[in-house]
This record gives sequence, structure tokens and C-alpha cells, in this order.
Amino acid sequence: MKFKFILLLTIAGYFSNAQSNALRIHSQIRLPQDSVESQKLITALNEFLDAASEPNEENSWILETQKIETYILLDEFKDIKKSREFSDDTFYKPYLNNVIELKNNQYLIQLSYIGVDNSESHLRASFELIAHQVNDSFRFSSPLLRNTEHWQKAQIGNNIFRYEKSINMDNVETFSALADTFDKKLKVDNQISEFYCTENLPALLNLIGVQYRSDYNGRTQANFSTTYEGKKLIVLGNDNAAFDNLDPHDLWHDRLSLVISRRKVNKPVDEACAYLYGGSWGLSWHEIFNIFLEKVASNKKTDWTEIKENPLNFGENRATHLMADYVVNALIVQKIEKEKGFDGVWEFLNCGPYQKGNDNYHQSLERLTGITKKKYNKAVWELIEKEKASTKKS
Repeated sequence: MKFKFILLLTIAGYFSNAQSNALRIHSQIRLPQDSVESQKLITALNEFLDAASEPNEENSWILETQKIETYILLDEFKDIKKSREFSDDTFYKPYLNNVIELKNNQYLIQLSYIGVDNSESHLRASFELIAHQVNDSFRFSSPLLRNTEHWQKAQIGNNIFRYEKSINMDNVETFSALADTFDKKLKVDNQISEFYCTENLPALLNLIGVQYRSDYNGRTQANFSTTYEGKKLIVLGNDNAAFDNLDPHDLWHDRLSLVISRRKVNKPVDEACAYLYGGSWGLSWHEIFNIFLEKVASNKKTDWTEIKENPLNFGENRATHLMADYVVNALIVQKIEKEKGFDGVWEFLNCGPYQKGNDNYHQSLERLTGITKKKYNKAVWELIEKEKASTKKS
């Protein structure tokens, strides 16, 4: 977003001698009247912003009682200064927009990240934070709890749903049953999942303290999540203000992330499990497999080794993608789980992230099933025929 005149005049009013990474503060912004308190607030805020680029757990300026709620906002600060367009890791600078005194020794902080190039200003993001006076300094939190303090709550077991007006209890109960099934596979114990239900991405962002971020221009839906000490926090922004849209596919991913980062597992195997246990885009596993048979496996010349290296989307479009390699891996996961139980699937999931040539994948596959890279194509065709016969019987 560009503001060629008004925003430049505003930027010009900020202190010109500010350090390169320090918060820019306009001379007309009303800071706390007590100059000592004002200085403590700005010093703490600068420390918080500097630490925001580091792993969340290393940021000691987060309010202790609201860590997980603030982590979900802090994720939006990562790489916020970087500009690919201008090849500059510190192109966007933090500017203080507003400080509003609240009750109980708290302040609402509004700030933006702005970059300037050749008389053009570029707004990357605007955030809201709550500053809490703690002892002789300040700590910071997302406004998530403040924004939802009057919301309602539904809970089944360790699954908590927070909503503004109404909740689909049938879906809450279905969710809890599915979550229990996945947790037994993953050996998840006493993990708490807390959901905040919103209508769309703008509502989600507003809830956690993101007033604007250029990366999300035009996007209407998304879900954000973070984990901390046995708890997972999920903010739903996918037409789910009343939890009317339950997606078993995403639920698998959420439960898996309780025990291991999804960056550490093999994505095709992870997605294969999600297809097999939860379907995708409202389609069941059997529906996906039948579409796969018609659109991909009907060509008997298909080389599954080639598909492995060059992913093929047989979904209706890019947005509602269905990947042929994920279906193949679902058949393999099904075979491994039948022969070795979920412990075998867990080993396959943990063969490592994608590598060119998929050597780690093929080594794990051979160890678990005896299927070598050389015999991969033939073995996949056999699995397809076996599943096709099983589908016809059922």
C-alpha cells in the first residue's frame, strides 16, 4: 500500500535521529504524562520489538500469564522488516501510531511498519498490543483476551471453544470424538486445544491484534494456530463463527502438531494420513480415491516414480487441490498401518522433510515394506488395484 503524500508528511514528523531499528515516535503523540513512566514504556516496547524476530520462547518481554495468546500475534512479526522487493532485511521500520491509557495500569499500543523508497512510503503492517505495568517496567500481550472477554465458552474434555453468539454443539461433539481417535493414534495425552471461532480472516486478524498486513491483501479465509506447554491455540477464520464447518483433514494436522512440528515430518506422508483419516475439501477418502481412479490411474502408462518427483494436481483447481502423490502415500500408509500398526506409520512420517530425489523417503519405505525405489512403480499399481477391488466389495 502506498501513500505518496499524507503518510510521508506523517513520517517526516518522526524523530529524525532515531536509531535504525528503534521505534520512531512522532513528537505529537501523547505519551504518559509521567516522563519516567513514559521512558520505561518506550524502552520496554523497543526491547519487545527487538525480541519479536527471535523464537517466541526467547522473548522475555511477554506478559507471563498470556504467553500463548501473544505467541499467535508474535508469529505475525517474524520477518516483518524484510522486503523482497527492495532486497533489504530492514526496509520496514517500526513507527508508534498511538498510546491509549486503559484501566489497571495498562496501555493500548498501536504501531506500524513502514518503509520509504524514492519519496514513496510502503505500509507493511499495523499492530495493536496491550502494555501491562509489571513491577518497575512493562510487559506486552496480544489484545486477544481483552477482545473476547465477554465471549461464551463450550467445553468437551480438553477441547475448549470460545464464540461470540452461538455454537454448533453437534460439530463440537463430532470434533471431540475425532480428536480422541487421532490422539489415540498419536499417543497424545492431556493436551488442551482452545479454539476462537470467527467469521473470516479480517475478523481473525482484528481479534489477535493485526490491524493490517499487506501479505493478506484480498484474502478472506485462514486459520492461525500456535502451541505452548501442552496447549494448542487455534483461531478459526474460515466461516466458522459458530463452528459450522468442521474439517477432519485439518483436524488431523492440528492433532499431529501437538506432538511434533509439521515442518519436521514428511509432508506427503502427513497429507496422506489426512486424506485417509479425514478426506479433503469435504470429500471422503473413498470419494477422493474414486476421482483419482478416473482422472489419474485410468492411464495405465502413468509412472508413479515420475509423479513422486513432479506432483500432479487432479483437483478442480489450484485452490481445491488433490495431489496424486498424496493418494499414493495414503495407500502406502494404509498398508503399513495394517501390517505394523501406527508405530510403523509414525516411523514413516518421521523419515524427514522433502529431499530432492526422495532418498530418505525411499529408504524408510524399503525398511518398512520391502518396496525398493526400483520396484516402486509396480508396487503402487498393485496397491491401487487392491484398493479398487476393496472399494467394489464395500
